[in-house]
This record gives sequence, structure tokens and C-alpha cells, in this order.
Amino acid sequence: MKRRILSFTGAGIFLLAIWQVASMLLAKTLLPSPVTVFQAIPDLVQRDLFHHLGASLWRITLGMVLAVLLGFLLGLLIASLPRWKNFFDPLVYLTYPIPKMALLPIVMLLGGLGDLSKVIMIVLIVTPQVLVAVRDAIEEIPEHYYDVYRVIGASSWQRFGKITFPATLPAIFSTSRVSLGTAISILFFTENYGTEFGMGYFIMDAWMRMDYPAMYAAILILSLLGLVLFVALDLLAKGVMPWRKSA
Repeated sequence: MKRRILSFTGAGIFLLAIWQVASMLLAKTLLPSPVTVFQAIPDLVQRDLFHHLGASLWRITLGMVLAVLLGFLLGLLIASLPRWKNFFDPLVYLTYPIPKMALLPIVMLLGGLGDLSKVIMIVLIVTPQVLVAVRDAIEEIPEHYYDVYRVIGASSWQRFGKITFPATLPAIFSTSRVSLGTAISILFFTENYGTEFGMGYFIMDAWMRMDYPAMYAAILILSLLGLVLFVALDLLAKGVMPWRKSA
């Protein structure tokens, strides 16, 4: 843990140094120095920063949880029942290449301008990734693992709990780590439409007012939110997969 903290600290210092040098070379208000940006953070607290941060955190968390649950259930269904696989596989491969952001106007028409449309967009983008990962993880389980449990009279639920579900966990967490960054990017985009709360709205509002220190401070805070969620996901993975040295 100490080594990891040191690595994060070193990476942060390195990025801040690059930022400082770039700010000095440009010598423009378009890229304020890290010190200027940090000084702007207390002012953001007075401008409902935590309200915006809480709104974004709620949307990301809800969207990711729903996407993982839906992706897991569909992946399990497809891998377990060949008929469903023959139906869903072509459907997934045909619809996955569709740029989901192009569906935002439709989603907003059907889901409204509130949280629902933002969450739906995250679910639409993350679910297929989890689905494919879970399906592949289940299909790679050697059949003789199940044969051993059948011989000792284990029920279907016992086989699921001892073999199938644990085998899908690494795939679920690996996909969730990758999808988390995508979810934050999507949320930033969707929060520019039909809402006055969220870090995406906050950042773009500061940009339009040419309040660049506030804009960069909000970007930094959104990045830190992503880092906190990533670390939390990592800790959760280690908690539910104690058999893995590095989850």
C-alpha cells in the first residue's frame, strides 16, 4: 500500500511539474499555473461545488452498478443457453459499433432531461462491454470443473456459487476499470444538456464565462473523483477476490 501511495504521489508531482513548465512557457491566462488553480478551489466550494460533485457521483455510481448487473445477467444467460447466444450474439455485434452518443437526442426525448437520460447513456455504453467479458469468462471455464461438483451431488446453485460466479469476477472488475473512464467521459458530455448540476455543466459554465482557474480546478476535481472511484473499485476487487494477489 505504501509503495502504491508513493507511486501515485510521484506521478502527481510529475504531472504538476509538466503543467507548471507549460504554464510558464505559454505565459497566458488560458493555462493558469497549478498554484493559481489550487487557489481557486476554495471559491468553488462557495459556488455549490459539492452539489455538482454529488450529482455526478450519483449518476456515475448508479449507471455503473446497473450496467454491471445487466451485463452480468445477460452474459450469464447467453453463455448458459445456446439458443439465447444464437439470438443475442448477432444483436450485440450489430448494435455495439453504433456511436452511442448519436443516440443522446433520442434518449433525452424518451428519458427526459434529468438524471434518467444520463444514467441510460452510461448503461447503454458499459453494458455490452460487461456482457461480452462475462460471456467469454464463463465459456472458458473447463467443463471438468462442473463434472467434479456433479459427482459429489452439488446443486446448480452450488455450482454457480463455487465455479461460475467466482470465474466471472476478474472479468467483471477488469471491464469495470476500463469502463469507468468511459462512463466519466460520457457523463461529462451529457451533463452539458438539460441540467444545471453536475461537474460537466460546472466545467463548461466556467469555460463560457472565461473563468479559466475555476475551469481547470473543476477538471482537476473531476479527475480526482475518477481516481477515488478507481481506487475504491480496486479495493473492492481485492476484498471479494482474496485468492488473487493483485486484483
